[in-house]
Amino acid sequence: MGTVAENQQAWGHYDWSQGGDEWSHAWGGTESLWWTTIFPRIRRFLPAPRILEIAPGFGRCTQYLKEVCDELVVVDLADRCIDACKERFRAESHLRYHVNDGQSLDAIADGSIDFVFSYDSLVHAESDVLRAYLSQLGRKLAPDGAGFFHHSNLGSFRDPVTGEMRAENPHWRAQTMTARDFIAFCEGAGLSCVSQELVAWGGEVLNDCFSSFARNGSVFVRPYESWENRGFMDEANRAQQLSRVYGLGESPPLRGAQLLPSGPPPVSGSQRRRGILQRLRALALGGSS
Repeated sequence: MGTVAENQQAWGHYDWSQGGDEWSHAWGGTESLWWTTIFPRIRRFLPAPRILEIAPGFGRCTQYLKEVCDELVVVDLADRCIDACKERFRAESHLRYHVNDGQSLDAIADGSIDFVFSYDSLVHAESDVLRAYLSQLGRKLAPDGAGFFHHSNLGSFRDPVTGEMRAENPHWRAQTMTARDFIAFCEGAGLSCVSQELVAWGGEVLNDCFSSFARNGSVFVRPYESWENRGFMDEANRAQQLSRVYGLGESPPLRGAQLLPSGPPPVSGSQRRRGILQRLRALALGGSS
C-alpha cells in the first residue's frame, strides 16, 4: 500500500462522507458485517474490561466494541479520524482517544489491555508496522490479554528471486506482509499466534489474513490452527441476502409504546452497556441470559 506517511496522507484526505460504511456494502451494511462476519470470530474474547482498537477510521467497528467493555481506547494516525470518533461518540464517557505516528503505542500503559482489535485497516500496513505494533503489544497486553488483527498476506505471492508480485492487488494490500511473518513477529514479542484464517478477499487469491493471538501464558493460548478460506466472499453474499430479507441495518419501526410519555425513564448509554456486559459475562460463565 505504501509507507506510514503515505497512509497518513491517504486517510487524512479520504472522502469519509459515508463514514467507512461504503466498505460494508458487500455484506448488506455494517451491522450485517459485524454480526455475521466479525463478531463470530472474536466472541471468545468478549466481553473484555479494556479494549484497544487500532486504526478505527470513523468508528465503523468502534460503535460495537464500545458496548462490550468498561473502557475503549482508540488509536489512529489520522487526526481527522480521531476527531470524527470524538464527535460521533461524544456522549460516551468510557472512550479514550490518541493520535499516533502509525506505529507507536507509547500512550498505552504496559499490561493494561485485555483485547486489541483491528479490522480492514492494517491490511494497508507493511510488515514493519505490524512488527512494531506486535513488539509493543507483548508489553501492553494484560497477562490474559489477546488480540485479533486483519492484515495483508499479499507478500506470500512475491517471487523471492525477482521480487516481482505474482498476484494482482486491486484492493491496495500491503505487499511486504505475510501470514508467516505475523507468526514470527508474535514469537519475537512474547506472543502466541493461536489461529490464522487466510481469506480470498474479492477474488480467488488468499490476499488477506485474520490472525488471533495472545500473550504467552494467557488463558487464550491454545494449539495453533489455520484455515484457507477461499470461499470468504460467499459468506459476504449470504450476509447480504440475510440483510435484505430480514431488514438488518434498517432503523427499527417505532412502536406505539415508544410514542407514549409514560413509563420508566430512558436507559442511559452506560446503563445499557452495563446490562449487556452483565449478560455476556453470565453467558461466558455458563449461565443464562
